[in-house]
Amino acid sequence: MITRRGFMRFIGGSLLSVASFSAYAVGIEPMLLTHVKRYALTPPHWPDGLKLRVVALADIHACRPWMTPERIASLAEEANALQPDLIVLLGDYIAGMRLASRRVTPPEWAGALSGLKAPLGVLSILGNHDWWADGFAQRAGVGPTIARKALEKVGIPVLENDAVRLEKDGHGVWIAGLADQLALLRKKNTERPRGLDDLDGTLAKISDAAPVILLA
Repeated sequence: MITRRGFMRFIGGSLLSVASFSAYAVGIEPMLLTHVKRYALTPPHWPDGLKLRVVALADIHACRPWMTPERIASLAEEANALQPDLIVLLGDYIAGMRLASRRVTPPEWAGALSGLKAPLGVLSILGNHDWWADGFAQRAGVGPTIARKALEKVGIPVLENDAVRLEKDGHGVWIAGLADQLALLRKKNTERPRGLDDLDGTLAKISDAAPVILLA
């Protein structure tokens, strides 16, 4: 299986890096979702007795023929079968590239993700492609984006510089989510995209000493 690191090393220094990034986003990155990677973590100061199983899905890049609504729905079923306490979606639901044969609309991919179920819920953030593909949000410099509206319409909250407090087995835990760090494209090629993330403002919403999981 090709890994993200291996692919990035392969294209390093290539004159075709832009095309390679596009191919990765819609042709290779979605294929990595067929493999489940498991991590067992005990962060410093994590409360004794709090066991939390989190399933994270990222970089879906919905498009045909690779990441169809049917495939996304099957991934939702696989995620549910892992019996998570919480499911988090880490952005880039929209392909944002021209290599796909046909686009998958936000209502289609959001509808497929609506099948995700977990006792503590499903929370999400947005990725750069979710912003870059929204011309109105780019011109306005603010959201809500089409992607956010689609997720919220199917009942999936979107955290943009916000935090929510959950509780399991008598222990509190915060889930904080940043707005995208590359949200707004610059108009000049020499400029870098501008982020809308506010880490200090997000963490200021944490009101007690419960641990924090940050989605970015």
